[in-house]
Amino acid sequence: MPTFDIVSEVNSMEIENAVNLARKELANRFDFKGSRAGIVLEKNEINLSAEDQFKLQALEEIVMGKLARRNISLKNVERGEPDVSPLGHARQSIKIKQGVAPEVAKQITTFIREHKFKVTTQIQDRQIRVTGKSRDELQAVMAAVRGKDFPVALQFQNFRD
Repeated sequence: MPTFDIVSEVNSMEIENAVNLARKELANRFDFKGSRAGIVLEKNEINLSAEDQFKLQALEEIVMGKLARRNISLKNVERGEPDVSPLGHARQSIKIKQGVAPEVAKQITTFIREHKFKVTTQIQDRQIRVTGKSRDELQAVMAAVRGKDFPVALQFQNFRD
């Protein structure tokens, strides 16, 4: 039985490269000279800190621009609310979503079911396995899922005959 998996993954090396490029730009920018602004990468979370709200917003724009330039889908990026202390120091976290969340997985499976494809879907942890009798039917499912806009970027892996 031909199968494939629908996943939502972000390459961790691309995230690391984007953060390193953002750090380089931070070090070279004139408006950040002598400031205590910082970008810290912790697994699937990027923490930003700056001296005030304005610099934090500029820092966020730098990081988001670098992520977009490295072809990381901004659908998989979740920006937290900026946290400004009474003294003016500002912090913000940007989370990178890995895997298909259960509620999004349900949306995808119901979308496939509503289109009456002759396939079966299974939600397995953070991915969806699609099984069908013909390869053409699976390719039609892929095309339909690509055509619909879901809240996360989707990739197709493990296509097997």
